Amino acid sequence: MKAEAWVFAICTVFFILVSPAYWFVTAASEEGGDWTGTSALTMTTLLTLMVTLYLGFHAKKMDPRPEDRNDAEIADGAGELGFFPPYSWWPLWAAATLGVCVFGVATSAWWLFIIGIALGAVALSGWIYEYYRGEHAH
Repeated sequence: MKAEAWVFAICTVFFILVSPAYWFVTAASEEGGDWTGTSALTMTTLLTLMVTLYLGFHAKKMDPRPEDRNDAEIADGAGELGFFPPYSWWPLWAAATLGVCVFGVATSAWWLFIIGIALGAVALSGWIYEYYRGEHAH
């Protein structure tokens, strides 16, 4: 995790340099500066700093992974990397019901929004429980 902490640390330094520069450049061209972009860059700086600190603290407590060791061999990283799910149709149906809900709100057709919510509950339940039944059940 040291490599990831360094990547986020470099991003944090970049945003620390860019945020005041952005405010200075927009203050010269506009009256008072662009507070929306400046605040967005400031929040981005704080978020990357938070991730940097989290990864940095946890990198010290964890055993080094093969990627973090200089003396590691390629075979040290072999083995199971985790569970990767096969295909799933449920995200498609969840996105389609979200589209129905948004369309219902945009056209003030509240009955369509309610139908989208009901179908969305079915799609979300199917997505959550897809590994408890059917072909990919555990």
